[in-house]
Amino acid sequence: MFVLKLFPEITIKTRPVRKRFIRQLRKNIKSIIREIDAGVEVKGEWDALEVEPANADQLVLDRMATKLCCIPGIAVVLEVTRYPLPDMGGMFELVNEVCREQLKGKTFAVRCKRSGRHSFRSVDVEQYVGRGLNQHTEAAGVKLVDPEVTVALEIRDDSFYIVNQRYEGLGGFPLGCQDSVLSLISGGFDSSVSSYLTIKRGLQTHYCFFNLGGRAHELAVKELALYLWMKYHSSHRVKFISVPFEGVVEEILTKVKNSQMGVILKRMMLRAAEKVAGELNLLALATGESIAQVSSQTLPNLAIIDSVTDAMVLRPLATSNKQEIIDTARIIGTEDFSKNIPEYCAVISNKPTTHARKDRIEREESRFDFAVLDSAIEQANYQLITRVAEDLGQDSAEIKIVYDVDASATIIDIRHPTELESLPLAANVSALAKETLNIPFYQLKTSFDELDREKIFLLYCDKGMMSRLHAAHLLDEGFSNVAVLDLSNKS
Repeated sequence: MFVLKLFPEITIKTRPVRKRFIRQLRKNIKSIIREIDAGVEVKGEWDALEVEPANADQLVLDRMATKLCCIPGIAVVLEVTRYPLPDMGGMFELVNEVCREQLKGKTFAVRCKRSGRHSFRSVDVEQYVGRGLNQHTEAAGVKLVDPEVTVALEIRDDSFYIVNQRYEGLGGFPLGCQDSVLSLISGGFDSSVSSYLTIKRGLQTHYCFFNLGGRAHELAVKELALYLWMKYHSSHRVKFISVPFEGVVEEILTKVKNSQMGVILKRMMLRAAEKVAGELNLLALATGESIAQVSSQTLPNLAIIDSVTDAMVLRPLATSNKQEIIDTARIIGTEDFSKNIPEYCAVISNKPTTHARKDRIEREESRFDFAVLDSAIEQANYQLITRVAEDLGQDSAEIKIVYDVDASATIIDIRHPTELESLPLAANVSALAKETLNIPFYQLKTSFDELDREKIFLLYCDKGMMSRLHAAHLLDEGFSNVAVLDLSNKS
């Protein structure tokens, strides 16, 4: 089972707010974890939550731990074994049985956290159990600073827990406790990290994409948004909105002075985003802009850009430098495909202004045909994030879904490398196929053309969404030797 420690900022909220946050967090956990274990129970009302799996298989527990670490609101995930609270001697016996082999030849320290009313202190448990382990095991001795092994114990009322594994959680606030936001996502480092930060802060984050680079660009951004949703906020339904902006860009290129293009493009995006947000009843927009990172992001320019909208504009990365942003992208798993997506809007001006003047911007915009912007907004495509493959030009019925592995087929596991490491494809499934390849989804488009067209390839991912997205794209590219492997009903 798991004990989940809350993000510290939740614990300092007023009692009604704290209870509301915890209720929402329990709901979010159930929504996500029940896809792995339908019988899971989530309990807890105040300072921590307990997740009790119905299936104790270690592979199931590993999958649960991975998911729990990505749910906003959880600071620490402890995989534990729970016992009825014994006396001191019983505590030592239990710990000795569990940890004896692990301590051989190593220094150790015992750490105990306790909540509830007891006749002993946490330090009493640490000293008693530590002395016992030092005397009755082959440990190298007690070392209170930087020990090789930390024996972690938890006592909560009448229960005694031995911690088997400790994982760092995402932190932040539970989704559903705050309002929703529309994230302007381009697929680059900045907008992906900005979206992640709004999710982490408990904001239900919808995605708005301004298509400047055609179909391939849209596919790349869709897979990024889908990845973020599946990993960090799949407890809630969100939308992906694609706004065709090629006509707007053409209008700017032909009618606006070069130096003013970048600022005016951003103003057009905010105007459109405000309309989209209004359709979804959202009060705020979020962008990946960072002060002075590029010419359009100086304070004077940002002020001019923001003046076209009454919506609140959130900039989670406002004071972050580029390397910090890239480092975060690496941690959250978006670096590998963000670095392959060109920043179309960043190259629109050769000599961009860094100190835009409102009168000059408005004079340039007076030559712009706003009917083009209105048309782009009217043509915006609204989709649930789970249906982003639908408008790739392929009827989803044409995608072949395979539920059993044929011996002649080759499985392509397209999951992110971090998922492959923590949750490898079951050996019994891999053994059924002719071979299994690991090609992350962000490399699939460039790698698939090099594969043998005579072979049958089965695309696999955790939920089947990313594999369907790429199967649709590959079918559209003329590849008929591809299908989706669905193992959702396999144990």
